Amino acid sequence: MEQISKSAWMLLNIVALTGMLLMSTSHPAWPQQGGIFQIDEGAKAYTNLKFENKPNNFQFAIIGDRTGGANAEGTFKFAISQLNLLQPEFVINVGDMIEGYSDAKAELNAEWDEIDGMLKTLDMPLFLTPGNHDIANKTAEQVWRDRHGATYYSFVYKNVLFLVLNSEDPPRVAPEGIKEKIELYNRLQTEDPAKAKAMLAEFMSDEAVIAALGKPVEFSDKQIAFVKDTLARHPDARWTFSFLHEPAWENPSETFKEIQNFLKDRNHTFFAGHLHYYDYDKINGREHITMGPAGASFHQEGPGNVDHIMWVTMTDKGPQMANIALKGVFDRKGLDPSLFGAYDRKGAEAQKDEDESKKK
Repeated sequence: MEQISKSAWMLLNIVALTGMLLMSTSHPAWPQQGGIFQIDEGAKAYTNLKFENKPNNFQFAIIGDRTGGANAEGTFKFAISQLNLLQPEFVINVGDMIEGYSDAKAELNAEWDEIDGMLKTLDMPLFLTPGNHDIANKTAEQVWRDRHGATYYSFVYKNVLFLVLNSEDPPRVAPEGIKEKIELYNRLQTEDPAKAKAMLAEFMSDEAVIAALGKPVEFSDKQIAFVKDTLARHPDARWTFSFLHEPAWENPSETFKEIQNFLKDRNHTFFAGHLHYYDYDKINGREHITMGPAGASFHQEGPGNVDHIMWVTMTDKGPQMANIALKGVFDRKGLDPSLFGAYDRKGAEAQKDEDESKKK
Protein backbone atom coordinates (compact mmCIF):
# COMPACT_ATOMS: atom_id res chain seq x y z
CA MET A 1 0.00 0.00 0.00
CA GLU A 2 2.88 2.28 0.81
CA GLN A 3 4.51 1.45 -2.59
CA ILE A 4 1.27 2.36 -4.43
CA SER A 5 1.14 5.71 -2.67
CA LYS A 6 4.69 6.56 -3.74
CA SER A 7 3.94 5.61 -7.35
CA ALA A 8 0.77 7.66 -7.34
CA TRP A 9 2.67 10.62 -5.93
CA MET A 10 5.32 10.35 -8.64
CA LEU A 11 2.61 10.12 -11.31
CA LEU A 12 0.94 13.25 -10.01
CA ASN A 13 4.27 15.13 -10.12
CA ILE A 14 4.87 14.05 -13.72
CA VAL A 15 1.38 15.17 -14.75
CA ALA A 16 1.85 18.55 -13.04
CA LEU A 17 5.26 19.11 -14.64
CA THR A 18 3.92 18.19 -18.09
CA GLY A 19 1.10 20.69 -17.66
CA MET A 20 3.54 23.45 -16.74
CA LEU A 21 5.65 22.69 -19.81
CA LEU A 22 2.61 22.77 -22.05
CA MET A 23 1.51 26.10 -20.57
CA SER A 24 4.95 27.62 -21.10
CA THR A 25 4.99 26.38 -24.70
CA SER A 26 1.56 27.73 -25.60
CA HIS A 27 2.14 31.05 -23.73
CA PRO A 28 5.77 32.13 -24.31
CA ALA A 29 7.41 34.71 -22.06
CA TRP A 30 6.61 38.35 -22.90
CA PRO A 31 9.32 40.38 -24.66
CA GLN A 32 11.35 42.20 -22.02
CA GLN A 33 13.81 45.07 -21.78
CA GLY A 34 16.02 44.25 -18.84
CA GLY A 35 13.01 43.14 -16.82
CA ILE A 36 11.28 46.54 -16.95
CA PHE A 37 9.08 46.09 -20.03
CA GLN A 38 6.40 43.52 -20.87
CA ILE A 39 3.80 43.47 -23.65
CA ASP A 40 1.03 41.06 -24.56
CA GLU A 41 1.90 38.30 -27.03
CA GLY A 42 0.81 39.22 -30.54
CA ALA A 43 0.80 42.98 -29.91
CA LYS A 44 2.93 44.74 -32.52
CA ALA A 45 1.63 48.29 -32.24
CA TYR A 46 5.01 49.92 -31.75
CA THR A 47 7.75 51.33 -33.97
CA ASN A 48 10.69 49.82 -32.06
CA LEU A 49 11.74 48.83 -28.56
CA LYS A 50 14.80 51.07 -28.25
CA PHE A 51 13.67 52.90 -25.13
CA GLU A 52 15.41 56.15 -24.12
CA ASN A 53 16.29 54.79 -20.70
CA LYS A 54 20.06 55.09 -20.75
CA PRO A 55 21.35 55.33 -17.17
CA ASN A 56 23.78 58.15 -18.00
CA ASN A 57 21.07 60.38 -19.49
CA PHE A 58 19.60 63.02 -17.20
CA GLN A 59 17.48 66.18 -17.38
CA PHE A 60 17.99 69.56 -15.76
CA ALA A 61 16.38 72.97 -16.24
CA ILE A 62 17.82 76.49 -16.55
CA ILE A 63 15.95 79.67 -15.63
CA GLY A 64 16.83 83.28 -16.34
CA ASP A 65 16.77 86.54 -14.39
CA ARG A 66 14.03 87.21 -11.86
CA THR A 67 15.08 90.81 -11.14
CA GLY A 68 16.37 93.92 -12.79
CA GLY A 69 12.85 95.24 -12.59
CA ALA A 70 10.86 92.18 -11.51
CA ASN A 71 7.44 92.26 -13.15
CA ALA A 72 4.28 92.48 -11.10
CA GLU A 73 2.64 89.29 -12.40
CA GLY A 74 4.37 86.86 -10.03
CA THR A 75 6.11 85.25 -13.00
CA PHE A 76 8.97 83.77 -10.98
CA LYS A 77 6.57 82.04 -8.58
CA PHE A 78 4.78 80.70 -11.63
CA ALA A 79 8.11 79.43 -12.98
CA ILE A 80 8.59 77.42 -9.79
CA SER A 81 5.17 75.82 -10.20
CA GLN A 82 6.00 74.93 -13.81
CA LEU A 83 9.32 73.37 -12.77
CA ASN A 84 7.46 71.24 -10.25
CA LEU A 85 5.22 70.00 -13.07
CA LEU A 86 8.21 69.16 -15.27
CA GLN A 87 10.26 67.48 -12.50
CA PRO A 88 13.85 67.96 -13.74
CA GLU A 89 16.55 66.41 -11.62
CA PHE A 90 17.80 69.87 -10.67
CA VAL A 91 17.63 73.52 -11.73
CA ILE A 92 20.28 76.20 -12.33
CA ASN A 93 19.61 79.92 -12.58
CA VAL A 94 21.85 82.44 -14.34
CA GLY A 95 21.79 85.15 -11.67
CA ASP A 96 19.79 88.14 -10.42
CA MET A 97 17.46 86.65 -7.84
CA ILE A 98 17.17 89.81 -5.72
CA GLU A 99 16.91 93.48 -6.68
CA GLY A 100 19.86 94.31 -4.43
CA TYR A 101 21.91 97.47 -4.89
CA SER A 102 21.68 98.20 -1.17
CA ASP A 103 24.51 98.75 1.33
CA ALA A 104 22.32 97.62 4.24
CA LYS A 105 22.83 93.98 5.27
CA ALA A 106 19.41 93.81 6.91
CA GLU A 107 17.69 94.89 3.69
CA LEU A 108 19.70 92.47 1.56
CA ASN A 109 19.04 89.57 3.93
CA ALA A 110 15.33 90.38 3.90
CA GLU A 111 15.34 90.09 0.09
CA TRP A 112 17.13 86.74 0.26
CA ASP A 113 14.70 85.56 2.94
CA GLU A 114 11.86 86.31 0.53
CA ILE A 115 13.57 84.29 -2.21
CA ASP A 116 14.29 81.41 0.16
CA GLY A 117 10.58 81.31 0.99
CA MET A 118 9.73 80.96 -2.71
CA LEU A 119 12.39 78.31 -3.31
CA LYS A 120 11.14 76.14 -0.44
CA THR A 121 8.23 75.19 -2.69
CA LEU A 122 10.58 73.85 -5.39
CA ASP A 123 10.71 70.04 -5.34
CA MET A 124 14.28 69.71 -6.58
CA PRO A 125 17.66 71.40 -5.89
CA LEU A 126 18.38 74.81 -7.40
CA PHE A 127 21.95 76.00 -7.93
CA LEU A 128 22.56 79.75 -7.85
CA THR A 129 24.76 81.85 -10.13
CA PRO A 130 25.66 85.31 -8.77
CA GLY A 131 24.39 88.28 -10.80
CA ASN A 132 25.05 92.00 -10.67
CA HIS A 133 21.90 92.55 -8.60
CA ASP A 134 22.90 89.76 -6.20
CA ILE A 135 26.47 91.01 -5.75
CA ALA A 136 26.21 94.71 -6.52
CA ASN A 137 28.82 95.87 -3.98
CA LYS A 138 31.13 94.60 -1.25
CA THR A 139 28.31 94.48 1.31
CA ALA A 140 26.13 92.40 -1.00
CA GLU A 141 29.08 90.15 -1.79
CA GLN A 142 29.61 89.50 1.93
CA VAL A 143 25.91 88.72 2.41
CA TRP A 144 26.20 86.21 -0.45
CA ARG A 145 29.25 84.61 1.17
CA ASP A 146 27.52 84.45 4.55
CA ARG A 147 24.47 82.74 3.04
CA HIS A 148 25.81 80.81 0.03
CA GLY A 149 29.56 80.48 0.49
CA ALA A 150 31.84 80.80 -2.53
CA THR A 151 30.86 83.13 -5.36
CA TYR A 152 32.15 80.62 -7.94
CA TYR A 153 32.18 76.84 -7.63
CA SER A 154 31.79 73.57 -9.52
CA PHE A 155 29.99 70.26 -9.20
CA VAL A 156 29.91 66.98 -11.13
CA TYR A 157 26.77 65.01 -11.94
CA LYS A 158 26.98 61.71 -13.86
CA ASN A 159 30.46 62.64 -15.07
CA VAL A 160 29.31 66.01 -16.42
CA LEU A 161 31.15 69.05 -15.05
CA PHE A 162 29.20 72.17 -14.10
CA LEU A 163 31.22 75.38 -13.70
CA VAL A 164 29.36 78.23 -11.98
CA LEU A 165 31.37 81.42 -12.51
CA ASN A 166 31.18 84.93 -11.08
CA SER A 167 31.04 87.66 -13.73
CA GLU A 168 30.99 90.29 -10.93
CA ASP A 169 34.52 89.59 -9.72
CA PRO A 170 34.98 92.19 -8.35
CA PRO A 171 31.58 93.97 -8.32
CA ARG A 172 31.44 96.85 -10.80
CA VAL A 173 30.57 100.45 -9.97
CA ALA A 174 26.77 100.77 -10.14
CA PRO A 175 25.05 103.53 -12.15
CA GLU A 176 24.24 106.53 -9.96
CA GLY A 177 20.86 106.33 -8.21
CA ILE A 178 20.19 102.78 -9.50
CA LYS A 179 18.56 101.55 -6.30
CA GLU A 180 16.04 104.38 -6.18
CA LYS A 181 15.27 103.96 -9.89
CA ILE A 182 14.59 100.24 -9.46
CA GLU A 183 12.26 100.90 -6.54
CA LEU A 184 10.35 103.53 -8.53
CA TYR A 185 10.14 101.29 -11.57
CA ASN A 186 8.79 98.34 -9.56
CA ARG A 187 6.15 100.56 -7.98
CA LEU A 188 5.10 102.06 -11.32
CA GLN A 189 4.60 98.61 -12.83
CA THR A 190 1.58 98.28 -10.56
CA GLU A 191 0.46 101.89 -10.42
CA ASP A 192 1.16 103.09 -13.98
CA PRO A 193 2.55 100.40 -16.37
CA ALA A 194 2.81 102.84 -19.30
CA LYS A 195 4.95 105.21 -17.23
CA ALA A 196 7.09 102.28 -16.03
CA LYS A 197 7.69 101.23 -19.63
CA ALA A 198 8.70 104.78 -20.62
CA MET A 199 11.02 104.99 -17.62
CA LEU A 200 12.71 101.71 -18.57
CA ALA A 201 13.19 102.86 -22.17
CA GLU A 202 14.79 106.09 -20.95
CA PHE A 203 17.06 104.21 -18.55
CA MET A 204 18.22 101.73 -21.20
CA SER A 205 19.06 104.60 -23.60
CA ASP A 206 21.17 106.42 -21.01
CA GLU A 207 24.77 106.73 -22.21
CA ALA A 208 26.20 105.63 -18.86
CA VAL A 209 24.04 102.47 -18.88
CA ILE A 210 24.97 101.68 -22.48
CA ALA A 211 28.65 102.11 -21.62
CA ALA A 212 28.30 99.86 -18.57
CA LEU A 213 26.54 97.12 -20.56
CA GLY A 214 29.21 97.26 -23.24
CA LYS A 215 32.16 97.10 -20.88
CA PRO A 216 34.10 93.82 -21.09
CA VAL A 217 33.64 91.42 -18.17
CA GLU A 218 36.88 90.79 -16.29
CA PHE A 219 37.75 87.79 -14.14
CA SER A 220 40.16 87.88 -11.22
CA ASP A 221 43.44 85.94 -11.28
CA LYS A 222 42.09 83.82 -8.44
CA GLN A 223 39.00 82.83 -10.43
CA ILE A 224 41.09 82.10 -13.53
CA ALA A 225 43.26 79.79 -11.41
CA PHE A 226 40.13 78.11 -10.05
CA VAL A 227 38.86 77.38 -13.56
CA LYS A 228 42.22 75.98 -14.66
CA ASP A 229 42.53 73.80 -11.56
CA THR A 230 38.95 72.52 -11.77
CA LEU A 231 39.37 71.48 -15.40
CA ALA A 232 42.65 69.76 -14.55
CA ARG A 233 40.90 67.78 -11.81
CA HIS A 234 38.20 66.58 -14.22
CA PRO A 235 40.01 65.82 -17.49
CA ASP A 236 37.61 63.03 -18.47
CA ALA A 237 34.29 64.81 -17.92
CA ARG A 238 32.04 63.96 -20.87
CA TRP A 239 30.75 67.56 -21.11
CA THR A 240 31.38 70.88 -19.37
CA PHE A 241 28.58 73.41 -18.80
CA SER A 242 29.68 76.91 -17.79
CA PHE A 243 27.23 79.34 -16.18
CA LEU A 244 27.83 83.03 -15.62
CA HIS A 245 25.49 85.98 -15.32
CA GLU A 246 26.81 88.35 -17.97
CA PRO A 247 27.35 87.01 -21.52
CA ALA A 248 31.06 87.83 -21.51
CA TRP A 249 31.45 86.59 -25.08
CA GLU A 250 29.52 89.62 -26.41
CA ASN A 251 32.59 91.81 -25.88
CA PRO A 252 35.24 89.40 -24.61
CA SER A 253 37.98 90.58 -22.29
CA GLU A 254 41.42 89.00 -22.31
CA THR A 255 40.58 87.17 -19.10
CA PHE A 256 37.43 85.66 -20.62
CA LYS A 257 39.38 84.64 -23.71
CA GLU A 258 41.71 82.82 -21.33
CA ILE A 259 38.78 80.84 -19.93
CA GLN A 260 37.58 80.05 -23.45
CA ASN A 261 41.08 78.86 -24.29
CA PHE A 262 41.10 76.49 -21.29
CA LEU A 263 37.90 74.92 -22.63
CA LYS A 264 38.66 74.84 -26.35
CA ASP A 265 39.60 71.15 -26.48
CA ARG A 266 36.63 69.99 -24.37
CA ASN A 267 33.00 69.49 -25.24
CA HIS A 268 31.34 72.48 -23.58
CA THR A 269 28.45 74.97 -23.59
CA PHE A 270 28.13 78.46 -22.06
CA PHE A 271 24.97 79.91 -20.52
CA ALA A 272 24.33 83.46 -19.28
CA GLY A 273 21.50 85.92 -18.63
CA HIS A 274 21.60 89.64 -17.75
CA LEU A 275 20.22 91.01 -21.04
CA HIS A 276 16.66 89.76 -20.42
CA TYR A 277 16.52 88.60 -24.03
CA TYR A 278 17.03 85.13 -25.48
CA ASP A 279 19.97 84.89 -27.87
CA TYR A 280 21.94 82.07 -29.46
CA ASP A 281 25.57 82.28 -30.61
CA LYS A 282 27.94 79.68 -31.97
CA ILE A 283 31.54 80.71 -31.41
CA ASN A 284 34.37 78.49 -32.66
CA GLY A 285 31.85 75.69 -33.00
CA ARG A 286 30.66 75.98 -29.38
CA GLU A 287 27.20 77.09 -28.26
CA HIS A 288 26.90 80.27 -26.19
CA ILE A 289 23.33 80.88 -25.02
CA THR A 290 21.86 83.96 -23.36
CA MET A 291 18.68 83.14 -21.46
CA GLY A 292 15.51 85.18 -21.62
CA PRO A 293 14.05 86.21 -18.25
CA ALA A 294 11.94 84.33 -15.74
CA GLY A 295 10.16 87.35 -14.34
CA ALA A 296 12.54 90.26 -15.03
CA SER A 297 11.47 93.19 -17.21
CA PHE A 298 12.08 93.05 -20.95
CA HIS A 299 14.85 95.40 -22.06
CA GLN A 300 14.32 95.41 -25.82
CA GLU A 301 11.79 94.51 -28.47
CA GLY A 302 11.92 91.32 -30.51
CA PRO A 303 11.37 87.55 -30.53
CA GLY A 304 13.80 87.03 -27.63
CA ASN A 305 11.26 88.67 -25.31
CA VAL A 306 9.93 85.55 -23.62
CA ASP A 307 9.71 84.31 -20.04
CA HIS A 308 10.87 80.73 -20.37
CA ILE A 309 12.59 77.66 -19.01
CA MET A 310 15.27 75.74 -20.88
CA TRP A 311 14.97 71.95 -20.57
CA VAL A 312 18.29 70.17 -21.09
CA THR A 313 18.64 66.42 -21.59
CA MET A 314 22.21 65.19 -21.36
CA THR A 315 22.79 62.30 -23.78
CA ASP A 316 25.78 60.28 -24.97
CA LYS A 317 25.94 62.55 -28.02
CA GLY A 318 25.77 65.79 -26.03
CA PRO A 319 23.02 68.04 -24.66
CA GLN A 320 19.57 68.23 -26.24
CA MET A 321 17.89 71.55 -25.44
CA ALA A 322 14.24 72.62 -25.54
CA ASN A 323 12.94 76.07 -24.65
CA ILE A 324 9.53 76.07 -22.97
CA ALA A 325 7.52 79.27 -22.65
CA LEU A 326 6.47 79.52 -19.01
CA LYS A 327 2.81 79.71 -19.82
CA GLY A 328 2.97 76.98 -22.44
CA VAL A 329 2.73 74.23 -19.81
CA PHE A 330 -0.50 73.36 -18.04
CA ASP A 331 -1.36 70.78 -15.41
CA ARG A 332 -3.62 67.72 -15.49
CA LYS A 333 -6.72 69.76 -14.64
CA GLY A 334 -6.78 71.18 -18.16
CA LEU A 335 -5.91 74.20 -20.24
CA ASP A 336 -6.37 77.68 -18.87
CA PRO A 337 -6.52 79.91 -21.99
CA SER A 338 -5.02 82.83 -20.08
CA LEU A 339 -1.82 80.80 -19.59
CA PHE A 340 -1.41 79.47 -23.11
CA GLY A 341 1.75 80.53 -24.89
CA ALA A 342 4.30 83.12 -23.81
CA TYR A 343 2.96 85.95 -21.72
CA ASP A 344 2.23 88.90 -24.02
CA ARG A 345 3.31 91.65 -21.67
CA LYS A 346 3.22 94.28 -24.40
CA GLY A 347 -0.32 93.26 -25.36
CA ALA A 348 -1.41 93.16 -21.73
CA GLU A 349 -0.09 96.66 -21.12
CA ALA A 350 -1.87 97.95 -24.24
CA GLN A 351 -5.10 96.33 -23.08
CA LYS A 352 -4.72 97.86 -19.63
CA ASP A 353 -4.14 101.30 -21.18
CA GLU A 354 -7.26 100.84 -23.29
CA ASP A 355 -9.30 99.80 -20.27
CA GLU A 356 -8.07 102.82 -18.32
CA SER A 357 -8.96 105.20 -21.15
CA LYS A 358 -12.48 103.76 -21.30
CA LYS A 359 -12.94 104.46 -17.60
CA LYS A 360 -12.07 108.11 -18.21
